[in-house]
Amino acid sequence: MGLLERVREAEATASGVEELRDAQGQVRERLKHELVERLGLETVAGMLASGGVEQARDELSVACRAILNTGTFEGVTAEARERLVRQVADEVCGLGPIQPLLEDERVTEVMINGCDALFYEREGELRQSDLRFDSPEQILVAIDRILAPLGRRLDRASPLVDARLPNGDRVNAVDASVAVNGPLVTIRKFSSEVRTLAALVELGSLPGWYATLLAWAVRARRSIAVAGGTGSGKTTLLNALSCEIGCDERIVTIEDSAELRFDTHPDVARLEARGASIEGQGEITIRDLVRNSLRMRPDRIVVGEVRGEECVDMLQAMNTGHDGSMTTLHAGSAEEAVLRLVLMARFGMDLPADIIEEQIASAIDLIVMSRRLADGTRLITTASEVGWEEGRIVLHECVAFDLSARSWELVREPAFLASAVADGILDGEEVEAWRQACTSSSRS
Repeated sequence: MGLLERVREAEATASGVEELRDAQGQVRERLKHELVERLGLETVAGMLASGGVEQARDELSVACRAILNTGTFEGVTAEARERLVRQVADEVCGLGPIQPLLEDERVTEVMINGCDALFYEREGELRQSDLRFDSPEQILVAIDRILAPLGRRLDRASPLVDARLPNGDRVNAVDASVAVNGPLVTIRKFSSEVRTLAALVELGSLPGWYATLLAWAVRARRSIAVAGGTGSGKTTLLNALSCEIGCDERIVTIEDSAELRFDTHPDVARLEARGASIEGQGEITIRDLVRNSLRMRPDRIVVGEVRGEECVDMLQAMNTGHDGSMTTLHAGSAEEAVLRLVLMARFGMDLPADIIEEQIASAIDLIVMSRRLADGTRLITTASEVGWEEGRIVLHECVAFDLSARSWELVREPAFLASAVADGILDGEEVEAWRQACTSSSRS
């Protein structure tokens, strides 16, 4: 039985999924082999180098269709032909089976679990793709295309690598030497859409009165820490809060991978950490950037995520005239966020925990929690003011969240509101109208 007959038979058999995938893979490999044989490797490489990826894709697609029209591929359906053309073009010009997922704006994350499985998250739901990589070598080719322009590599000597694509998508790759089922790749896609607090309200992530309260906290130069789990929307909220900073202030952003966007703000200095080169040199850490930012005349410092000893420098910056700075961190609750800050600060500061806690209490005014629910919905849940009483940190919950009812309640008015009104930062009548709106909302 010929290869094309095997494909047709597998398509007609419900239980022949693996056999179908294997047969289709062989047809694709044959098409790719004939493409290279007809054009030559140098010609293909020249297309990619001279005309750009999109032009090369168009030219290779035309060549693939010409080959498919020959007698050797007789019997391949029109639908299958277009699929083969797209897959071969993706493999030669792009990142193989994951290329369509990266181009799908609804997909937010792509996960490669070796050759056995390819998963992706679309609209908050985790799904398994019908496409897979044919071999570990094909995965490594895709990884190399991502890392090579950055001067990075993935091998036994460097089995763990963080990088990002030119459009900002974050990439984590794990070599097969430490991954049981083959190379692992996780790509978190970068959203080019800037969501303001108003946009988050429209999405149902928080009520309008809560968004107003957070906007006032930014205007009153309260230092805010956004905490939550992985993929809970911390960076999205941080970006929304940053949009509330006045255009007369200078902002310095510090990130592991640049995601924050300030398209409408006139004075933003963006810094991004850099890993070591192949020779093990040139690493620039978040801590290095935080220290350097203090020499850049910032009004506010926005740290994309604090995860280590740079916490010390960030707290010191907030305590030395950079009020209204913001950051994110991983934590499941406001209490856990404080504990994590203490732990991270102790990595870089050999001081007793109570002194570090006092530094945290004087540096951070508000801890806002974000949460990703089981159905993929992302919500801004609680908000707590940070205080210092009787020699210890205290957290006063201002906004409470009821998960069962998916409702918010103002349980305590933040102390900064009264002082902001007294200082003329906020309008008293506007705040009073807000109080009445909160009361009406709680009654309903």
